[in-house]
Amino acid sequence: MFTVEQIKAAHSKVKSGADFPAYIQEIKALGVTHYEAYVSDGHIDYHGAEHTAQVPEKYAPLAIASTPDLSTFKTELRAHQQGQTDYLTFIQMCATTGIEKWKVCMEQMTCTYFDVSGNEVLVEAIPF
Repeated sequence: MFTVEQIKAAHSKVKSGADFPAYIQEIKALGVTHYEAYVSDGHIDYHGAEHTAQVPEKYAPLAIASTPDLSTFKTELRAHQQGQTDYLTFIQMCATTGIEKWKVCMEQMTCTYFDVSGNEVLVEAIPF
C-alpha cells in the first residue's frame, strides 16, 4: 500500500514536464493505478487496487475558465513537456485555458484533460 509520503517523495523529483514519464513509472511501481489532479487547488487523489490516498490542496483556489482554449492549451502543454515551464506555471496555464483536472491511467498509460463540465478535452499517451 502506497503512502502520501511516498507519492510526495516521487513528485519532489519532478522539476518540469520533461520529468513526468519517470514520475509515472515510479508511482506505478508503488501500486498507483490511476490518479486525478485538480487544477483549482492542487489536491490529487491517488488510487490503487484497494487503496486511495489524497494529497491535500497545495495553493489558494484558482478560477478555471469556463470555456477551454484547446489550441493555446496544446501549445503551452508542449512547452511544459519540453521542460520550458515549471509546475505552477503549468497549473496557471491550465486554469486560464479551461482545464479543470487531468486523470492519469497507469494501465493505458494515458493522461486525459477535462474541462469544468467534465468533458474530455485532450487524451495523450504517456511515453515510457
